[in-house]
Amino acid sequence: MRIPILSMFMSSPFKGLQEHAEKVKEGASKFHSAVKCYLSNECEIFERSRIEVANLEQQADAVKRRIRGHLPKGTLMPVDKFQFFRYLREQDKVIDAFEDVLDWLSFRPPEKIPEDLKGDILFMIDSVLEPLDRLSEMVVESRQYFKTFSEKRRRIVKDHIRELRKKEHQADILEATLKNDIFAIGADAVTIFHLIRLVEMIGSIADHVENAGDMMRAMVAR
Repeated sequence: MRIPILSMFMSSPFKGLQEHAEKVKEGASKFHSAVKCYLSNECEIFERSRIEVANLEQQADAVKRRIRGHLPKGTLMPVDKFQFFRYLREQDKVIDAFEDVLDWLSFRPPEKIPEDLKGDILFMIDSVLEPLDRLSEMVVESRQYFKTFSEKRRRIVKDHIRELRKKEHQADILEATLKNDIFAIGADAVTIFHLIRLVEMIGSIADHVENAGDMMRAMVAR
């Protein structure tokens, strides 16, 4: 009777974690559309897209609060509760970063972004968002792993984690390259500051994804 009882306690939080991951994935799609719209100089739905991302961030927060509220003291879990919450926090910071980037973009008109850099910025956006499908898949696989403790599932989860780390390293290289390009354009100080901070904020998305992977690695470690 021990395994069924444990399964009752562990199913709810990991189901919520998967639901939260889907909100992040949905937010990524809206975020990409919003940035692409902003950089086009001709799109009129940027503000609406920004509000949609903000609404998804609030929905993700609601899922996060529900997960926490359903884990009272003494709840049995197959992983350390502190690690679980650390994972949830990093996953939540991904969608927080979407909102932060869009807010930062809204402070200046799109024509202030040099045309020569727009393609590179969008390429970096694509790079940091690419791993989010894998992040969502990792959560699905980890949910199954903690039900069965199958070694095959564990290897799949670890494969996802390795790919997340690889993508974060690639994002770091892109961030460094873009910073060099920004300083080379000879723009005014305000433009330089705005662009450098923008690139750092975009890079933070990849950082939080990697951090989530690291927390998952700790949870599946034996």
